[in-house]
Amino acid sequence: MVEHYIHRGLAKKNFKENTIKAFKYSFKKKYGIETDLHATKDNQIVCFHDFTLKRKFKLNKGIKDINYLDLKNISKNKKAEIPLLKDLLKITKNKYPLLLEIKPLFKKKNLIDIIKLTKNIKKYGLISFKENNLINLYKINKKLPLGMLFLASASFKKIKLKSKKKHVKFLVLEKKFLPNKNLNLIKKRIYYYTIKNRDLFKKYREKKNLIFENL
Repeated sequence: MVEHYIHRGLAKKNFKENTIKAFKYSFKKKYGIETDLHATKDNQIVCFHDFTLKRKFKLNKGIKDINYLDLKNISKNKKAEIPLLKDLLKITKNKYPLLLEIKPLFKKKNLIDIIKLTKNIKKYGLISFKENNLINLYKINKKLPLGMLFLASASFKKIKLKSKKKHVKFLVLEKKFLPNKNLNLIKKRIYYYTIKNRDLFKKYREKKNLIFENL
């Protein structure tokens, strides 16, 4: 059975990414969510894509250098409040799947916090471009659903090699790999990001697991 996820909750172009409003709408449409995780200065796990507030809020502040209450107030004033991971988990009501991308290299405390927060969630995956996040999570709990992200520049040889690692339970590949038949040799679940073309979505929606937006 295929699964589809809305990238950062961007089901519509007028939505603001990684916000509760966008997440709720995505769930209403019965899709899962792919979102990004960072840790604040006071070790709160938030759903936010960038390492800094520069792109979204025109402030040259790093997520890791600011406490959550200050971050919340800044984003709320801009009408794009940054939610905590626990806020997202609450509104899923354990009905809709999640792909949670760990953006930076997290310290052990932050990884343990994520494990605690998701312990009762039925359908989710923890993904990262940073393999050490997956290795460290695997050391804590070998049963965690861990997925490795790959850039478009990755070679099939590298993807195949990494797919054999015990800490890699599934793969998340850039959309250029959608027609690659060699991937049939890999006996692990594969997701593809980010689909922004309606025709491409229609072509693969019945047989591939897609992460998409604005369709």
